[in-house]
Amino acid sequence: MGKKVTINDVTLRDGMHAIRHQYSKEQIAELTREIDDSGADIIEATHGDGLGGSSIQYGFSKESEEDIIRTAVDNAKNAKVGVLLLPGIGVIEHLEKAYSYGAQVARVATHCTEADVSEQHIGKAAQLGMDTVGFLMMSHRTTPENLLEEAKKMESYGAGTIYVVDSAGALTMDDTRQRVSLFKENLSSGTEIGFHGHNNLSLGVANSIVAIEEGANRIDASLAGMGAGAGNTATEQLVAVMNRMDISHNLDLYKTMDAAENLMKPMMERPVQIDRLSLTLGYTGVYSSFLLFAERAGKEYGVDARDILTRISEMGAVGGQEDWIVGVAQELAKEKQNA
Repeated sequence: MGKKVTINDVTLRDGMHAIRHQYSKEQIAELTREIDDSGADIIEATHGDGLGGSSIQYGFSKESEEDIIRTAVDNAKNAKVGVLLLPGIGVIEHLEKAYSYGAQVARVATHCTEADVSEQHIGKAAQLGMDTVGFLMMSHRTTPENLLEEAKKMESYGAGTIYVVDSAGALTMDDTRQRVSLFKENLSSGTEIGFHGHNNLSLGVANSIVAIEEGANRIDASLAGMGAGAGNTATEQLVAVMNRMDISHNLDLYKTMDAAENLMKPMMERPVQIDRLSLTLGYTGVYSSFLLFAERAGKEYGVDARDILTRISEMGAVGGQEDWIVGVAQELAKEKQNA
């Protein structure tokens, strides 16, 4: 079916959220070797919130940014190593350093209606000769038509690939189809289209396949779905479905299965699965990385974490506003006390 699909593996970036950014250098090296050997095209390796994300607000990573990137670069024989940058968390200097450490792919991520903040970062990545990607997070939060306008901005800044990003795992298949098909019809023929899914509504693989059917040829996935919320599209599941559908790609099914089962699952601190909290994320459309923060605050203040997520959704919180969670938990605890 169409062009060969490029798999961008996010086990070492989105997967950081699920392990509180605590991968060790040894784990990064081992995972990179296995992912590379399984045939992934790009391996993304940074703090879960991207370059510059290691901080009090987002949580400190176990290893330095330089060590994370260099370890991935040193252990990837065939795959390119990529980094994520959210303007405001990461700055151009972080991007230049990542490039000097050997990163070849730069994904610049903004909220779905704020592409204009990415102009300098996308321009710099393109100037450095990196494979430059625009990454429109929380794509369910705006209409397909508005999303296209934001995508056009990123394209004009120099991004060669633009992603529909389902950060909350809230898109249905029709939602995905509408967004990707509009990109395909209206972006330049040379611009590639990507899709990044989360599995909060159990639609990670289904949405990725719909995206491919509509013309996306870069798809994000992670071993055993390792990622924020209910996790990302699981590589081994996606590969099995792509094989059944004769979709062309570079991955080896048995190797991805074995890496997920033997290496990734034993490293998980908390099973990456659809439980009541991760399902609530998809249902209410809340950023997937809010899960562990809401779980902790719920326990600390004696309130239901689902109520925290629902209130956060009503407030319209976006990625980077995790600090709202404690305030919401305190508010709910007070309301409970006064009831």
